[in-house]
This record gives sequence, C-alpha cells and structure tokens, in this order.
Amino acid sequence: MPAERPSCFPGMWRVLLLWVCVCICLPAQAQAALVVSREDALTQETEEAAGTRSREKRSKNSANVEVNSVRVACTVATRFAHTVMTSRAQNKANSSQEVFFEVELPKTAFITNFSMEIDGKVYVGEVKEKEKAKKQYEKAVSSGQTAGLVKASGRKMEKFSVSVSIAASSNVTFILTYEELLQRKLGQYEILTRVNIEQPVQDFEILADIYELQGITFVEATATFLTNELLPLLKKTITETKAHISFSPTVEQQKCSGCDGTIIKGDFIVKYDVKREKSLGEVQVVNGYFVHFFSPPDLAKVPKNVVFVIDRSGSMQGKKIAQTREAMTAILKDLHKEDHFAIILFDDEIVSWKDFLTKATEENVSEAIRYVSRLTEEGSTDINAAVLRAVKMLKTERKNEKLPARSADMIILLTDGMPNHGVSNTKTIEENVETAIGGRMSLFCLGFGNDVAYSFLDVMSKQNKGVARRIFEGSDAVVQLKGFYEEVSSPLLLEVKLRYPDSKVDFLTKNNHSQLFDGSEIVVAGRLNDNDMNNFVVEVHAQGPEEDFQVQEKASVANWQTMYPDKEYIFGDFTERLWAYLTIQQLLETSDISTQQDKDNMTAKALDMSLRYNFVTPLTSMVVTKPETEDGADSSFVADKLTEEQRQAAERHGGFSASPAARSPASGSPSRMLQASLSRSHGGKSRGSSGYSDVDGDPHFMIQAGKISDKYNALCFDINDEPGTIFNLVKDTKSGFVVNGQLIAKKRFLLNGKSNTYFGRFGITHQKLDVRLDVSTQDISVFHNGKQVTLQWSDTASLKETDLDLRLTNNCNLTVTFRHSVKFMIIRHTKVWKRRHDQQDYLGFYTLDSHHLSASVHGLLGQFYHGVPFEMADFHQGELENLDAIMYVKGQTLNVTRHWQKDFSKDVQNGETIPCWFVGSDGTGLIDGTASDYIVSDLFQTV
Repeated sequence: MPAERPSCFPGMWRVLLLWVCVCICLPAQAQAALVVSREDALTQETEEAAGTRSREKRSKNSANVEVNSVRVACTVATRFAHTVMTSRAQNKANSSQEVFFEVELPKTAFITNFSMEIDGKVYVGEVKEKEKAKKQYEKAVSSGQTAGLVKASGRKMEKFSVSVSIAASSNVTFILTYEELLQRKLGQYEILTRVNIEQPVQDFEILADIYELQGITFVEATATFLTNELLPLLKKTITETKAHISFSPTVEQQKCSGCDGTIIKGDFIVKYDVKREKSLGEVQVVNGYFVHFFSPPDLAKVPKNVVFVIDRSGSMQGKKIAQTREAMTAILKDLHKEDHFAIILFDDEIVSWKDFLTKATEENVSEAIRYVSRLTEEGSTDINAAVLRAVKMLKTERKNEKLPARSADMIILLTDGMPNHGVSNTKTIEENVETAIGGRMSLFCLGFGNDVAYSFLDVMSKQNKGVARRIFEGSDAVVQLKGFYEEVSSPLLLEVKLRYPDSKVDFLTKNNHSQLFDGSEIVVAGRLNDNDMNNFVVEVHAQGPEEDFQVQEKASVANWQTMYPDKEYIFGDFTERLWAYLTIQQLLETSDISTQQDKDNMTAKALDMSLRYNFVTPLTSMVVTKPETEDGADSSFVADKLTEEQRQAAERHGGFSASPAARSPASGSPSRMLQASLSRSHGGKSRGSSGYSDVDGDPHFMIQAGKISDKYNALCFDINDEPGTIFNLVKDTKSGFVVNGQLIAKKRFLLNGKSNTYFGRFGITHQKLDVRLDVSTQDISVFHNGKQVTLQWSDTASLKETDLDLRLTNNCNLTVTFRHSVKFMIIRHTKVWKRRHDQQDYLGFYTLDSHHLSASVHGLLGQFYHGVPFEMADFHQGELENLDAIMYVKGQTLNVTRHWQKDFSKDVQNGETIPCWFVGSDGTGLIDGTASDYIVSDLFQTV
C-alpha cells in the first residue's frame, strides 16, 4: 500500500544480523584506496546455524609481520590513468602468518593485473570469461573459503582484498594495476587516492605524473589528513605539458601523536585541467590509434527549456522531501534568465505549477520557490503519467512557438521508488516515453535512495538522450542534487557530430553526441588504417545558440617521443588501450537499450576485447591462484567488476558478495547465505544493545536489533483484520505483564472498498505491580493501587512511584517503565491528507527494554523478545524490481521482499527509514501459528 504522511509522527519496528557480505557504487574520477594489515594464520571454528559452517577466526599480531613498503604511482597520459599499487611485507615470526592486502578503486576503472611474489615465485591473476571463472569460484566456495575478492566500499569505491599465508622469514610483494579514462566534470579532472596505513611504513610514497601535450592550466594537490607539519612534504613540479606530484613522509612523520597507528588515513586528491585554444580540440596519435578530445573554448550557452518532474509520493516523506525542497530552491535560483521552466509534482495525481513553461525571470523564479517550499508528500507513484505530461507540455510549447528555436528541451525526473499507480510495468513505461519523446528532447533521471528502480531509470534515460544518476540518502543529498544539475544546466552545443576520413579510420567509438555541456568533454577514439596523417581532416558540426557550429581542419598531431624523449616507454600503447576501454564501456551501455540480437553481438564483442586487453569488466573475472595451503585446499580466488544493479541490490540488504555463487545458490541448499539471528542482550538496559519488536502504522510489525550496524536486517509483517478486533501483543505469565491492542478503521474508505486499519487503543496490565493503563487516541488512564489518573495527550506530565515511572511529553510521546520488568513507549500519530481534507489519529507501540521478562513471554510481539534465528539466500530482483530473497526460519522456507518502514522510537517527529524483509500473508511462517490465534475478547484479558 502507498505510504502516507503522518503529521504528528509515524512509526514501525526492530532485528539482529550476525554476518553479511558486500557490494558497490562510485564516481567518474580516478580514485583508489590502500590498506595493508597483518594478522595471524587463520584458524577455523565450527558454529551451529542451520548446519555446521566453517568460519575463519583472525587474531591480530602486528609485531610478527612488518610492512616495509607501500607505493601508489599514477601515470596520466592524455587523460588515460594507469595506476599501480605496490606493497611489500616480511614475516618475522617463527611460524607462517597471514598477510592481508586491500585497495579501493573507482567503479569506472578496470583492473588489468594483479600479482603476488612470494620468495621469488610470482603468482599472476588471469582474466577469464566470467562463466569460466565462476566454476573455480564455486569450487573454492564449496571448500568453505570466501572466494570473492571485490566487495562494496561506500558509494563510490569498490574494495579489492586478498590474503596469503607466508612462511617464517619470508617476503611477499602485492601489485595491483588498474586503468581508466578520466572524465572532465565542471571544468576539471580529478585523481583521488584513498589511503589507510595502520602502522608507520619505512618506505611510503604517493606519486602522480601527468602528461598533457595540450598544455596544463592548473594543478591542485591536497589531502584530508594533511597537517601543518606534513604540508611541506607535498611537492609539485609543473611545466607547460607535464606535472609531477609526490608525497613521502618518514616513519616519524607518519606517526599519530597521542594515538596508536598513523595519521595517514584519508583522501589524497589531485585536480587539474588542460588548455583549450583550438575550436577543433586535440587529436593524439600513437602506434596506429587516435583519440580526439573535443571541448572548444569561449562558447555561449544554449538556452534550455526544462521541466522538473518531482515525486511527492508517501515514500518521499521526512528528510527526502525536505532535501528536495532545499535542492529545488537552489536549482531554481541558478536558472539563467534566457531559460524557460515548468514544475510537475506527482504521486497518484499529477499537478502542474503552471500548464505551460515560464521564462526564468526573477519574479517567476521567486514564485516557483514559494511553490516548492510548500511541497508535501502523500499517495502512490505514477511515473508514466507524470513524464508523459512533461513531454506533452514541451511539445505544445514548441508547436505554439513559445520557446526559442535554438534551445535545448529537457526533462529532469526525480523519484525514489517504483511506479505503483496507473501504468506500473516498467517496460511499457519505457516504450510509452520513448515513443512520446521521439528523439526530440532529453530525459535525465535522478534515483533518490537505494529502493529506487535504478535500472529502469537508466534505460529510460539512455533511450532518450540523457543520463541517470543515483542520489544517495544522507546529509549531503542536497549537494548531490545540485551537483548533478550543475553538470547538465549549461548546454553549449546540441547534436554534435564528429567526422573523420572514412578511408583512414575504422572501429570508431561513439561520434554522435546529443549535447556538449559546459565543463565537460567529448572523447572519440578509433583505429587508423595507415599512419599517413598528412590529409587527416576532422569535421565537427553542431547547433549553437545563435548559429550552427562548424569546423573543418587538418589535424595537427604532436610527436610524443619528441615531447617526452626520456619517457617514451610509458606511452607505447596508451591510445590503443584508451580506445579499447572506451569501446567496451560504450558497448555495454548501448547493449542495455538494444534488441536481443544486437545485445548478443555487442556483448560478444565487448567480451572479446576485455579478454584481449586483460580488462576485468562485467563480462570477465580475474582468477587469482594462491599457494596451496598445508591441507591442500583449493586456492583460487575471483575478482569481479560489479554492475550498478548488483551494487544497489547489496545495499538494499546490508551488503553481500556479488560473485556468482552469491547470486545463484545451489538449489535446495542455503549455501552462501546471509546468516542472521534476532536476539536480545540480557545484560543491556538500553534499546541500543538488544533486540526488540514494535508495531505502528496500519498496522506494521517490525523485529529489529538495536545495534545501528544491524538495522539493515529487520523483519516485518502486516496484520489485517476488521475494526474492533483485539490482538494480544505481549503476554508474560510469570510477571503478569500483558499488552493487548484494538484495531480502528480509517475514517474514509479507499477506492477499492478496503479500509486501512490502525491500533487505536492499548490495554496494558502488570498484575504483580497492580498497574493498568488504558491508552487511546483521546487520552491515557492510569490505574495503580486503587487510584486513577487521566491524562490528555496535550499534557506534559510525570508520574513516579516505587514500581512505576511514567513520562508524557507534549509531542504525543508516552514512556512507561515498570521496575525490574519492562520499558516501552507509545506514540500518538496524526496522519493528515491535506488535499483530501482528511486525518487519522492512531497509536504506535515501541519496546525499549524487555530483558527482565521471562523466557515464556509470547504474543505477536513478545515471541520475538528472545530471538529467532534465520538465514537468507537467493537474492534477486523481483517483479517490481524490489529485492526478493528466500528466508529460512522456524523450519519454513519463505519468499520475502525488501520493504522500507518508519521507526519513530528515536526521532518522534520525523522518524528513521529502516529497511526490512517483509513476510506476507499476515506473517504466516514467521509468527507461531496464525494471526487469528492471537485474537482476544477483551482489552484487559490476561489469560
């Protein structure tokens, strides 16, 4: 059912996770991270959890292994970055030791090589077709090893990690190499290296060498960990066409004053740009391949006509809608006075600020800002109708000649979920939108949060001359939204076509582009049929703001060996590898919107090139064979390149290895599972240390661990019944503590005739303490030791006796503590539907501390106070692109789906969005018995 906005608050649930794997997401800039750690040889211990499972137990012993060298060297030749990370370590112990090597690299990079040298013997990774590598992976997994080398690391990075056991007095050298084409964004290129050195290293060095024949305009270098003492160690040498940056602190300079470890933990950042003096751009030729960089100087901006299509459905409630309001305010202020704009808001209804596009005058922008400042959320999500409304608006304005002839038409869609109203089939929506647009405008899609159907948005953008971008939930979401808008807000040229002599080139990368934005760059590469560049004429045609842009010139190619005579060995094949990198990227992108036959052909070509150039791409894997262990166990490990879909799926369920076996567990066997257990810490007295179950909403039950790190593995279910039905929520026969809840109906019925229900009254009894509470949406009655007190929700009150502590605040929050028994909170919500002039009061019940209750406690909530073990497997995209999985619990095999619910226990006003695994059919299979077994006849029934 669609989420709706409670005005006085909302609420939901709680569980606990024991282990998870991981996955990823990242940016279009060169980035890397390096961590080298030292640990004792692995031992195994057996645990009982739906069968015996072997786990590795690691114990730190940093004195036994000395990491004596860490070096990061990045060489950039005309925007193509080649990075080598090297670490050397020595085992000083009298027995074998496990040495760990971890690096972080950007998702846009392709790993090209990994090797380990142990006592003179080199073990080199081999790039294979993914399906072939999968067999070695599964063999390693079946022997109990964790065989995936690449896992998630935050939004932008993926982590490559490997360990190897080395003998006493032995040495090991790790070398990882990766490559990528730097993308120009907002007028600069960026190289980011993330380092995390646990202990001071004798030989530590970060190097960056930049070679740009076009000429360098500026180079900036900094680091998040720089202090005044370290700043002089950051050295730059810059000439017209090259730059050298180095950072090499001594052991003493690496030490952290007043703490263990080092201060070398953070980001090392290099930014630069190149000269742009020619309208044609820059053409480079090396060893039979060319690359053309096109971003001419001094171009006027093309006016744009932009329709902002903003999701205001119920799932946008809270921080997301607030951040959208803030971001839209900033974006509207940045509109150019020549631009035209419109605003469309949508949930299950489509509402336009105006029925036409408006010129971005100061008065109109101010009016629009006032309009979006009142943006609120409710209802479901009709993406199809909203986008088609925007297309129709632009078409009508064009037909009526209300827009400048030379201007760019674009739609910017912001949504956080799946279409679930009107046309909800994503394939149908894609077809509808592509047909309606017909190549006449661009569609840019922003997916807010990790429950969004990003692959759907990505395809829709690619089909319509745009791009999609994920906006991650967090305090910087406004910055992300504004940053994306800045990238596309200033088109300079439209319909850019780059032409080269047909007789001289073949195997071109994409040479027709819909637009060139200010601060960006178009890159085209290809193979030359001969090396005669005397008549190599380049033509560029595009639409400008006043007239067509046309340039036709003979390419002027500089000689690399002349410019860099002492470095010619570096550049032997960089243009060819740049061409291969760009070709593979574009083939994979285009295949997403192609027919099956074309997709098969493109995939085959991309696979062939990935193998030929030793790139780890989504079609290949790198198999790393380590020295055999003493017991002769299989030692093959696999490094994959993860897709955006895999990264998002991992985030949705708290992270998992995206290697083949994690996606396709053996049939009927919970191998490679997420193992979890809901449990309660008997020693803790705060919600942050134990497992709890709560109920809120219409009505939603949630079981969740108190630990922040475990919140991604909550379980949830709904109970639906007739208004007036009373359910037993908690019953502890030893203490006589009982909680019953009565359902009430929503005032107005839904269109399908079904009415939402909520808990509107709780009857709470503690027989041993002689306490009874009658809590309704109207008031609170307290009966204790023959006395009665009635409180209103608008009161601020405190009642404290020997066995009872009751606190009521004027934000509709009641907290009750029964001494040596239980602590809970009840929240009264007022849900408001402004457009429908309707509202609903209801209650939410949150368990804050239950560790004193007996082992026999039961009820819809109480049965989970002492934990329930479960396992997850077979993570996959469901019909609506939510993440689906199989859950093994209480001897049952259940199909579950990723949902998102609100928890108001810590933030009564806004709540916190918590992901949970939803169990349908009134929790059948998860709860003991059926929901009807918990129905009681009286609100204060105790037996």
